[in-house]
Amino acid sequence: MGLFLATSAGAQAQERQHFWSGDWYLKVGATGFLGPKYDGSSDRLFQAAPLISLGRAGSTVRFSSRNDNPAFAFVDKGAFRAGVVGKLIFERDDDTSSDLKGIDPVRFGGELGGFAEVYPTDWLRLRAELRQGIRSHHGIVADVAADGFIDVTDTVRLSAGPRLSAATSDYFDAYYGINASEAAKSGYSKYTPSGGLNSVGAGAAITWQATEKIEASAFAEYKRLMGPAADSSIVKEGGSRNQFLVGLSATYRFDFTLE
Repeated sequence: MGLFLATSAGAQAQERQHFWSGDWYLKVGATGFLGPKYDGSSDRLFQAAPLISLGRAGSTVRFSSRNDNPAFAFVDKGAFRAGVVGKLIFERDDDTSSDLKGIDPVRFGGELGGFAEVYPTDWLRLRAELRQGIRSHHGIVADVAADGFIDVTDTVRLSAGPRLSAATSDYFDAYYGINASEAAKSGYSKYTPSGGLNSVGAGAAITWQATEKIEASAFAEYKRLMGPAADSSIVKEGGSRNQFLVGLSATYRFDFTLE
């Protein structure tokens, strides 16, 4: 969370001396939100994170969501985009919450894979990401989202839509599994998860283009943990299947040119 990269390698008609040559933008800002201490927690915590967004000027991106992970589009046809995507994962341990005492930490790492998005209409975007865990876990994660959006004024946009996430057993084992040693130290029941559906939910946002360079947003997200996540003793004995998040964000855009 907090980093979004959207750019294209294939939709540039103008010849450039180098791959990086041309006009670019850099958006920097911050977000503050109230949400679960960790996925599956019943306790909430106010958190803050930086926002960084980099892309080519004139990109054909029509819509972006706070849930989009950093991506680079090798194919950009306007109504269809596809390319590589990545996600940073920060460490989760008993410093995150005392509820996790005795449970092996999730290490700092990331996920790397591909994404595709399509616009069936001018007001609807469908997006899917498929990512392989690196270091933090060794599973595969799939996220699918649909977002309808409408510009209620020249500067205000409303958007909302459903979310779905699924993963393989290695992902669930890292986040929700409890082996015999962890069970003895933490007090949670032993649990060995399989793969399957992770969560279903929905999100909504209102975005205000305050000036040409300043953008602000208010957002809310809800997801209900399903399958192996919901069945985990971490969730059943000490947490909650219902995960709700609400927050605000703001960014400022810098324009620059690379030769």
